[in-house]
Amino acid sequence: MAKLEFKVVSRRIDAHRSEARCKAAQIDLDTDLAGNPDAFNPAELLLAALSACMIKGIERVVPILDFKLRGVEVRVHGVRQDVPPRMESIDYEIIVDTDESDRRLELLHENVRKFGTVFNTVAPGTTLAGRLRRADAVGA
Repeated sequence: MAKLEFKVVSRRIDAHRSEARCKAAQIDLDTDLAGNPDAFNPAELLLAALSACMIKGIERVVPILDFKLRGVEVRVHGVRQDVPPRMESIDYEIIVDTDESDRRLELLHENVRKFGTVFNTVAPGTTLAGRLRRADAVGA
């Protein structure tokens, strides 16, 4: 089986932002030393990639498990260590709007942890912990 390959090209626009391009998509990058509230900084991009990996993993297994859901939200929180600079810990919460059983929710979470490319890339280098829970009936 051929290995999947990915290509992203990033370029500096000015001292305040850069951009990354992939396929037909483009995303602004916060590369300003003072910060740019209109773009994701590199650490936020990492957290966004992790959350996207979790959602994509759920999308992949939903038809296989015949899992019924109405929505998914992922909340990710990272803590940066200064010396050496790295993401020290990442905590996440996956909130699934579903009527499936608790056991099926556990199975879904197991699949997210086991088969996520970004998840399995980040996990060995940081403390990565979280939970998957059912959405509350009100305010889900």
